[in-house]
Amino acid sequence: MRGLNGKSVIVTGGGGAIGSAICRRFASYGAKVGVFDRNLDGANKVAAEVKGFASGVDISDYDAVGSAILQFEREVGPTDILVNNAGWDRFANFVDTTPDLWDQLIAINLRGPLNMSHFVLKGMVARGSGRIVNIASDAGRVGSSQEAVYSACKGGIIAFTKTVAREVARKGITLNAVCPGPTDTPLLAAVAGDDERGQKVRAALVGAIPMKRVGQPEDIPGAVCFLASDDAAFITGQTISVSGGLTMHG
Repeated sequence: MRGLNGKSVIVTGGGGAIGSAICRRFASYGAKVGVFDRNLDGANKVAAEVKGFASGVDISDYDAVGSAILQFEREVGPTDILVNNAGWDRFANFVDTTPDLWDQLIAINLRGPLNMSHFVLKGMVARGSGRIVNIASDAGRVGSSQEAVYSACKGGIIAFTKTVAREVARKGITLNAVCPGPTDTPLLAAVAGDDERGQKVRAALVGAIPMKRVGQPEDIPGAVCFLASDDAAFITGQTISVSGGLTMHG
């Protein structure tokens, strides 16, 4: 895709299944990749694979985020592209959850992307260019049982994306959101499990998806890289579902 070669990219949650696939795809286009992941071992592994930069920063810590971005920009260069991919969930009915769990979910899924964007956007505004792609979820568009707080966070990310896109549009910066559908990741495996109940959960998911399969991590990077590329220079404030047709919005 046009305009990715030589660009400096930060991917949060870059050591995970979807994050690592995004990192590899950007690297294949010649981008310089920063792999940010609280699991430093995972970040180091992916960074070695893509010849990139690794950080074990906790994105929920505002000051730590600022230090990590400063280090990345000193070593690699100003951040051209930010992909807020890191996320976490625990499935439970809302009435069975606790405020402590809410705080964890909000810290990772909402506060983290805000922290990252706040630091990166300042430089982007000063330079008059930049791309932010937020990995949201269709749970934030249509809701998802046993994911009430996660859905609230992802809905917030979608609204944040649209609002900031309006604020910085004249500065040459775009923000867009990508919403993966059910994807074959460790999180899905943990929810479904390998027992009979888990097999039924997976079968029900597949049955609801028009393409009759769950997503694979490699299904996600194409949309992300497109929105970060020059080919999408006139696209901002948009939300794209990558879900095999599970959710369709007019």
